[in-house]
Amino acid sequence: MDLDAFRQLLTSRGRQALTEAVELTATGADPVAAATRLRRTYDAPLTSAALTQAALRERARAKFGEDAEVMFFTPHGLEQSTRKEVAEHRARRLAGASVIDVCCGVGGDLLALARAGCTVTAVDIDPLTVAVARANAEALGVADRVSVVVGNAGAVRPEDYDVLFADPARRTGRGRTFDPLAYSPPWPTVLDLVARADRACVKVAPGIPYSYLPESSEVEWVSYKGEVKEAAIRTGPGMRSTRRATLLPGGHTLAAAGPESLAPVGALGRYIYEPDGAAIRAHLVREVADLVGGRLLDQQIAYIAADEPIDTPWAARYAVDEVMTFSLKKLRAALRERQIGNVTIKKRGSALDIERLRADLRLNGEKSAVIILTRIMERPYAFICDTSPAA
Repeated sequence: MDLDAFRQLLTSRGRQALTEAVELTATGADPVAAATRLRRTYDAPLTSAALTQAALRERARAKFGEDAEVMFFTPHGLEQSTRKEVAEHRARRLAGASVIDVCCGVGGDLLALARAGCTVTAVDIDPLTVAVARANAEALGVADRVSVVVGNAGAVRPEDYDVLFADPARRTGRGRTFDPLAYSPPWPTVLDLVARADRACVKVAPGIPYSYLPESSEVEWVSYKGEVKEAAIRTGPGMRSTRRATLLPGGHTLAAAGPESLAPVGALGRYIYEPDGAAIRAHLVREVADLVGGRLLDQQIAYIAADEPIDTPWAARYAVDEVMTFSLKKLRAALRERQIGNVTIKKRGSALDIERLRADLRLNGEKSAVIILTRIMERPYAFICDTSPAA
């Protein structure tokens, strides 16, 4: 979809075509049949643009909920967009500020910021993306608080706003990149903008190396329903270096109690706790271990052993039924003896391929179990656990 085709979608005729495309998509119509039907009324570019938008809206429901029904997207813009709940969580801390959004994409974050009472000037280098972001601001009733323009992030003056917000693109022509130097704009440009801003909030991939984090910045890793979504780097007056993890939708937050320290190492107990990924990324495994009165089995592996069943949102809990040094033959025999035909396999510090192992186990039975594969002092282990974390 190019800019001209998108502009057609915003006309009354284009909106009618999109409505029909959405209806056809919702009924599960075959793509070829849907295109043939629309072509009876609309030309090929408008038909293609309408069907593309209908498919993108369907995919966008997972991130944007009901808002997706009236929003517009590009494939890349949807991929890069922040989940609505995560964007709203981040925007609440900036409520009422004037914000310059230097990599706005299709507008997921600027919408959350505007709804939080911010006035937002948004910039993107791609004219089609800018047109989509403007249309989304209009569709969701926040156009009076949002200005979206075509521009280069590096030319922005963050000094003119209360807050700089940046979500640099993390995809190249070869796919997703995990190298901040390959972001767009690249990391040195982002850091220059941050250095000139009074306050800043930068969204990055959760696996960003710690060596790239600015000094005196608070970094918050956010997990949504158990999946780590992002890290948000915040800088500003009085900000001190802090590591924080947040769980959504519950809103639980865990912060470093002091300088980073390692959890104690000890023997296996009745339970194994698996910390949430946000806590692991934030190097808060010691804090989670303290919550459950536990210790690590291996200093390098984020599995916590404990003796008591402590409820915490920060870790899944599994009751250990059997422990063995890993052997395919021994594990297969133990599972057969227990009549286990369905397993959830988890691993840390193990090079085993989970799906190949599942096939090699040749499971047969009516019961279920959780298999945890890990290493302790370089020796591979397998734990057979109850299927319920609350056991």
